[in-house]
Amino acid sequence: MKIASSLLTSVALAGILAVWDVPLKPVNPLLGQASAAEMKDATGLTTQQKIDLLIKHKGQFGSGDELRRFFFGDLEPLAIQPGGAGMVVNLYNKANNVTISYCSTYDVVIAVKKGKVAKFEASEVK
Repeated sequence: MKIASSLLTSVALAGILAVWDVPLKPVNPLLGQASAAEMKDATGLTTQQKIDLLIKHKGQFGSGDELRRFFFGDLEPLAIQPGGAGMVVNLYNKANNVTISYCSTYDVVIAVKKGKVAKFEASEVK
């Protein structure tokens, strides 16, 4: 009787451990993943919403702060060109394929354009 009891206990524990992991795994893990443009971060905004805010606030005080807050560490400098209050820096975000023209004199975003833009039109960065 004691052997049957311990055998039954062992089978029950093995069954519980085998079944335990099943509900934790999603049926299709790709269904739960959002695209990079739809993912939200600590700000609660999607990447597209961040880009839209930069476009809306370009030329306004504080847009440089937004740029640093939204894309900290994700921007690479492409070129420097005349514009703004002297020179502007064109910064490229590889993850979102967006180029942002930034004036450090006034700490503002001057222009935002899709793609890798080495030089903006003079009328866009004045």
